[in-house]
Amino acid sequence: MAIHYGESRDAAEQVLASLDGSGHLTVRADLRDAEAIRAMVDAAAEHLGGIDVLVNNAGVFVPHPIESVDYETWQHAWTQTLGVNLIGAANVTWCALQHMPRHGGSRIVNVGSRGAFRTEPKNPSYGASKAGIAAFGQSIAKSLGALGIAVTTIAPGFVDTDMAAASLTGPGGDEIRAQSPFNRVPSAEEVAAAVLFLASPEAEWASGSVLDFNGASWFRL
Repeated sequence: MAIHYGESRDAAEQVLASLDGSGHLTVRADLRDAEAIRAMVDAAAEHLGGIDVLVNNAGVFVPHPIESVDYETWQHAWTQTLGVNLIGAANVTWCALQHMPRHGGSRIVNVGSRGAFRTEPKNPSYGASKAGIAAFGQSIAKSLGALGIAVTTIAPGFVDTDMAAASLTGPGGDEIRAQSPFNRVPSAEEVAAAVLFLASPEAEWASGSVLDFNGASWFRL
């Protein structure tokens, strides 16, 4: 397994140390840099002997309500968010595809968000990037099915991660948890278990789907 990181090397090394077996590695790249992505993916593929499964999980969240931020902040938020969440993921996917076998069984799993459908009024670029990743996944699912490559997207709500920590521990935390009838948010491990299924051989017929994973906190038709 190859674990990508941008700036959080220590966290990546902790994940690496927790993995069973040998032959795993960490790889670094700024996902806004197309050539750094190519070098990172090529290095991972060389070490692993190819790529069978890609999980596009990287994401940034930069609040920028349109009614109150200045133009420079607005531009920065859109550039950063789309650069990592959407364009970066698309570039990683293209590069990984060059190393995927064409005899079937490979998987691409994109981590989206319910924000793609529910709206993100304080962070519109985040919602747009996640809507884009869902549409991107469905588009390439149609393209890659003939190669035996299944593509899916999972759309969680709030998850108990570092990114959501400030919201969950702040004054609005109880309200966020109460959005679900289970009165909690999922752990990262619960999301990972769903991703593991989507990456499995049994999930091929889910290709093109977007899995809502939000504990009945929000519904779409």
